[in-house]
Amino acid sequence: MEALTRPLAQLGRSAVAALAGMGYAAMLLVDALRLALFGWRVGQPLRLRAVFEQMRQFGVDALPIVCLLAFTVGIMLGIQFVAALSEFGAQSQVVIAVAKSVTREFGALITAILVAGRSGSALAARIGSMTVSQEVDALAVIGIDPVRYLVAPALIAMLVMLPLLTVLADAVAIFGAALYSAPSLNLTPTAYMLQTLSLLTPGDVGQGIAKSAVFALLITLIGVSTGFSVTGGAEGVGRATTRAVVVSICWIIVADMIFSFFLNR
Repeated sequence: MEALTRPLAQLGRSAVAALAGMGYAAMLLVDALRLALFGWRVGQPLRLRAVFEQMRQFGVDALPIVCLLAFTVGIMLGIQFVAALSEFGAQSQVVIAVAKSVTREFGALITAILVAGRSGSALAARIGSMTVSQEVDALAVIGIDPVRYLVAPALIAMLVMLPLLTVLADAVAIFGAALYSAPSLNLTPTAYMLQTLSLLTPGDVGQGIAKSAVFALLITLIGVSTGFSVTGGAEGVGRATTRAVVVSICWIIVADMIFSFFLNR
């Protein structure tokens, strides 16, 4: 009997822990938004300097790798669509296929996964180190709300920079596809880009931006909640950093699937 009940007990504990983690992340979100908007009323104003610093770290510093990866993905999509659609004599549809797939799907998804690995892990490591060294407790003791000081700037910065990075990744990926696909379609890269602009709708770009905003919330909340829950010293910080990246990517893919289902019905 014990052999049967032990797995069920473990499953129940895991489910309760997952729900508790989701509740804790939701609480951090509410507190961060409340303090960002109304913290000045209670002597806890949002530090704009910290927001700009986080924006630089999350967005500006990530520009080279985001552009490089988006350019590579664009070329890859061009190769795949030219090869696949040429089998059906539909090469003329390469432009719209690349444009729709990049703006609706790949731009936001690839950018979010990259930022989760780069910035989500950094958030978890930073806050985890502060938690282990009791710096978070020290902030509370001297009257500084840790959520206002650590979470709110990161959340605002991520909500601003990830959609901007997504739009940039869309443009770079389409440009990469144009460089490869245009000769096969007897077009110049300029004509390819102009045709892409004529075929895209605001809803296509808006779908990717909406996804990126949700991804920004997921990356930030998972990173900070994982950091605040670190135990076990330096080894715990390492585990939390790995967990933040893995969980963020899993939730990004699940959220992307849900978005794709409802927005493309």
